[in-house]
Amino acid sequence: MSLSMFDLTGRRALVTGSSQGIGYALAKGLAGAGASIILNGRDPVKLGRAAEGLRGEGATVHQAAFDVTDHAACAAGIAEMEAEVGPLDILINNAGMQQRAPLEDFPASDFDRLMMTNVNSVFNVGQAVAKHMLPRGRGKIINICSVMTMLARPGIAPYTASKGAVANMTKGMATDWARHGLNINGIAPGYFKTELTDALVKDAKFSGWLEDRTPAGRWGTVDELVGAAIYLASDASSFVNGHILYVDGGMTACV
Repeated sequence: MSLSMFDLTGRRALVTGSSQGIGYALAKGLAGAGASIILNGRDPVKLGRAAEGLRGEGATVHQAAFDVTDHAACAAGIAEMEAEVGPLDILINNAGMQQRAPLEDFPASDFDRLMMTNVNSVFNVGQAVAKHMLPRGRGKIINICSVMTMLARPGIAPYTASKGAVANMTKGMATDWARHGLNINGIAPGYFKTELTDALVKDAKFSGWLEDRTPAGRWGTVDELVGAAIYLASDASSFVNGHILYVDGGMTACV
């Protein structure tokens, strides 16, 4: 009985920004727990390669190429999925971006683009999916936050602001939608080895700082996020709502 609570067999999961990195790892993990997967991204070629990779491991995979920063495109894309693939049971809002620059020099246009990608996308896709989940009285939404939801580092103030907003959006979604049977929570990853962090991993000074700063003493691997995602996507978390689960090797636990 205990293990069956984590079984996702027969459920459909949409993961945004899932052609690589954390999104791809989470999609693969949910597929391993039995879910059929809908991959999302803006580049159909990269999306196709990711889908083939998952199919090669036995997963049931669909593709949905639409821009999560476009509200109308999200509503249309979700409606098409619901009609052609079936009702969505799980959404992981993973799409995001990072840009580093001193705050005093950060271009306003880049600030807007970062907020559109990291914050507006959560609203756009979350709202579109919820409009279908709410009448069914069930659904799981997982928003990807960051240790920068709680902390800050030089040169990434807009990113920190965006991830703080995602966390509070998560709490707001839970406040509005939990009474209708939805579970909305967040996962806040620490520093993980991905394609996007490869330069930092190879930077001996930064990696040394990170290993000293993190109680676990190392970078995370993306597979270490999968358990948290399966938990929050499954029946095991039926009374968990508005929670931000930090998966960070203890970084946010200490000074």
